[in-house]
Amino acid sequence: MINFIEISKKFKTDFWSKSFYALNGVAFKVSEGEITGFLGANGAGKTTLIKILMGFIFATSGSIEFDEKLGKNRREIFSKIGLLPERPYFYPYLTGREFVYYLGSLNDVKKSDLEERLIYWSKRMGIVDALDRKLKTYSKGMLQRLGLITTIIHEPKLVILDEPLSGLDPIGRKELKDAIVEINKKGSTVFFSSHIVPDVEEICKNVVFLEKGKLLYNGPIDDIIEKNVKPSYIIKYFNGTEVVRVEVQNKDKEKLIQDLLVDSNNKILTVEKFKVSLEEIFYKIRT
Repeated sequence: MINFIEISKKFKTDFWSKSFYALNGVAFKVSEGEITGFLGANGAGKTTLIKILMGFIFATSGSIEFDEKLGKNRREIFSKIGLLPERPYFYPYLTGREFVYYLGSLNDVKKSDLEERLIYWSKRMGIVDALDRKLKTYSKGMLQRLGLITTIIHEPKLVILDEPLSGLDPIGRKELKDAIVEINKKGSTVFFSSHIVPDVEEICKNVVFLEKGKLLYNGPIDDIIEKNVKPSYIIKYFNGTEVVRVEVQNKDKEKLIQDLLVDSNNKILTVEKFKVSLEEIFYKIRT
């Protein structure tokens, strides 16, 4: 769907300062039909790359290729993309309904389609009762929900979300994550950035790691966990007086089980594969 080819971006804070790389030779692909998580600490270069992707700023070097399914020219391509920036601007004196209609009209969505989609998604996101209120009365979570609706109101093939879960409470994050999964199931490829690792792990199969403008990893979440963790198991057993918990490597698992069964006082309760979170791996590969 998108191919980032050796993207680099230099910045200077002022005329006298030395330039620095916000992005340095970043290359990866976003596959069609997937939800791809874009991870990195604040300042890693995620927003800079998204700005380059959308044409808001230009790369110092490198290029971006779009799949032909998105279109053959810039206008066609960007008409099939929905973007929710990290800091979207909402016109405070418009109502939620007016704001959605306005942005929908910019994307040439028919009024009948606008109304049908707005009814569905406003109910889905729990803001139907607020649609005729001015946006200046909306909470942070309500604005995020409305922002997501405006991003997908034209049913784009590619949805780009920059820190969509930032600043939301646990309930708000859960609702937006569920919505992102539904958007993907309806046929949109989703590329979203976040510094909240567990949220990405929950809904993504593929992940991209940036660290100080450089690509650390690009690929399936399962692969990065498997490459960085030795397979092991947690065995819990009752020895007659207490419950004992033992971690054992895969190669030693069967022998330990056999040794435990020799003593009739031992009762094996569970044998579970040891699970490591993506967040633990993320911090491991950064150091």
